[in-house]
Amino acid sequence: MATNDIVEKSNDIAHDEDVEKVSSDVAVEYVVDATAERRLVRRIDLRLVPASMIIYLLCFLDRSNIGNAKLLNSSTGDSLVQKTHMTDQQYLSALMVFLVSYTVFETPSNYMLKKFRPSRWLAFLMFGWGSMTMILGATHNFGGVVAIRFLLGAFEAGLFPGMVFCLTFWYKPEERALRVALILACATLAGAFGGAIAFGVGHVNGARGLEAWRWLFLIEGAPSCAASFLVYILFPNFPETEKWLSPSERELAIRRLEGVGSLGHHKIIWSEARATLTDWRLYLHYLAYISVSVPFSSISLFSPTIVSGLGYEGLQAQLFTVPPYAIAFVVTVLVSWISDRQEARSIGALVSMVIAGISFFVQGTPLSILLLISSVISQNHQGALPQSSFKARYGMLCVAVSFSFSSIPPLLSWLTANLRNTGAATLAVPLNVSIGQIGQIVGEFSILVFV
Repeated sequence: MATNDIVEKSNDIAHDEDVEKVSSDVAVEYVVDATAERRLVRRIDLRLVPASMIIYLLCFLDRSNIGNAKLLNSSTGDSLVQKTHMTDQQYLSALMVFLVSYTVFETPSNYMLKKFRPSRWLAFLMFGWGSMTMILGATHNFGGVVAIRFLLGAFEAGLFPGMVFCLTFWYKPEERALRVALILACATLAGAFGGAIAFGVGHVNGARGLEAWRWLFLIEGAPSCAASFLVYILFPNFPETEKWLSPSERELAIRRLEGVGSLGHHKIIWSEARATLTDWRLYLHYLAYISVSVPFSSISLFSPTIVSGLGYEGLQAQLFTVPPYAIAFVVTVLVSWISDRQEARSIGALVSMVIAGISFFVQGTPLSILLLISSVISQNHQGALPQSSFKARYGMLCVAVSFSFSSIPPLLSWLTANLRNTGAATLAVPLNVSIGQIGQIVGEFSILVFV
C-alpha cells in the first residue's frame, strides 16, 4: 500500500513538472511589441537607408558617366571618343565588356559580402570602382578604355544585389519595396546630377591641359574612394552583431524576421542552392527583369545621345538629361510606397511596365518586340508623334524614363518576398540581376542600330 502511495505521488510530481515546463515554454514565447518594432525600424532606417542611397548614387554616377563623356565638348573635337579615336563599334565594345564582368562577378560578390561582412566588402568595392573611374580619365586609346571598364564592372557588380540582399537581414518583405525604391531612385538622381555636373565641367575644357571628360572622371571617382572609409566604419552588417543596438533591440530585430527574412549567422548549404536553381517560378522573375533592363541600359548610358536626337545639342544636351531623372525619382518612390502599402508589388510593377511601354511606343515605331524600347530614341523612325514634335517627344521621354525605373523596386521586393532562407537570397538576387544583363545587352546594341 505504501509502495502504491509512493508511485502515485511520484506520478503526480512528474505531471506537475510537465505542466510547469509547458507553462514555462508558453511564458518565454516571444511576442513582438508593435511600438518597439516601429521605433526599431526607424533606427534601422536612419542607419541603413541614407548610407545605401549615397553609395548607390556614387556607383551609378561612376557607371553611367561614360555616356556624358561620349559627347562632352564634341563640337570642339574634345570628347572621349574623339580623343581616344574610338569608332561607334569600339565604343559599344567598351560598354559590352562592362556588362560581361558585371554578369560574371555578381553572384560570387554576394557570397563574399556574406563571408566578409557588408561593411568590409562594400568599402572594398567602393574604393575599387572609384579608383577605376579616376584611372579611366587617364586613358588614351580604345584598349585602355576597355581594360578599365572591365575592372569597373567587376567592382560594381556586387553592389546592387548586395544592397538588396542586405535588406533581407533587416526588413520584412512588406517593408522592402519602398527601401529598394529609395536606393534605386538614386540612380535617377545620379543621372540628374551627372548631366548637371557634365554641363558645368564642360566649361572647364582644357584646364591644366586636360579635356573636360578627363576632369569628369576624376571629379566623379574621387568621392567614392573617400566615402569607402566611412562605409568600412559605419555601415551596418547583421542584426546579430551590431553594437549600436541594445540587447533587447537586437533580439527584436532577429525575432521579427523569423520565417520571412535572412539571418547573417545562417550558413549557405548546397540543398538550398540547388532548390533555388531549380525553382522555375524564380525564372519568371528573371524574365521580367530582362525586359525592364532594356530601357534601363539604353537610358542610363545614352541619355545625352537620346536628348540630342530630340533636337537638343552640345552642352544643352547634357543639361536636358536632368528633368527626366528628377521626375523619375519622385515617381519611383511613389509607386513603391503604394505597392508596399497595398501589398501589391506585382501590380505596381505591371502598371509601371505598361505605361513605360506605351510611352516608348508613342515616340518610335519598333521593328521587333525586343527593340521596342530602344527605338524611342531614333530620329530616323517615326512613331505616333512626328519627328518635329521635339517638346512632345521629350515629355513622353520623361514619362517613359520615370515608369521604367519605377517598375524595378516592386519586382525586386516581390522576388525577395518569395525567398525564405539565406541561401536562396544569396543566390537568387544576384542571379536575377545577372540574367537581366541580357536585356542591357539588347538595349545597348539596339541603341546604336537605330541612332
